[in-house]
Amino acid sequence: MNKVKALISGVALSVAMATSALAAGVEINASSTGLALQGYDPVAYFTVGEPTPGNWKITATHNDALYRFASEENKAQFEKNPEAYLPEYGGYCAFGAAMGFKFDGDPTLWKIVDDKLYLNLAKDIQTRWEGDIPGFIEKADTNWDDIADKDPAALQQ
Repeated sequence: MNKVKALISGVALSVAMATSALAAGVEINASSTGLALQGYDPVAYFTVGEPTPGNWKITATHNDALYRFASEENKAQFEKNPEAYLPEYGGYCAFGAAMGFKFDGDPTLWKIVDDKLYLNLAKDIQTRWEGDIPGFIEKADTNWDDIADKDPAALQQ
């Protein structure tokens, strides 16, 4: 009976966390349930140096998006200073932002530049972006002011 109660409690908690994050806005690349970074731990990029899947039981909500963490320590670090760990451009593709669009950022195609996390859409896009990182960051930073609050689909029309 205790196993059934624990299972039901876990499911209820998961549903509550997912529905509380449904309000993630268009400025954050999140799933329909509000999950950001496809469940990867944002802190691990900086501490472990590689994409690390987060644990669905260790989560925090920031700006209406849900983030998962590989450890309670990573969650605590994130909660102290979330802005230090969030991907640039809301987790959208850095090269796409430089071109004035919002495309999914792949959490396995990443790079930290000047203590900021950048994601890209595909391996060939990442390679092209790496050809002029400062130039593409400058363009993306300028474009982001105009596109942050726009729906990704609206930018492709």
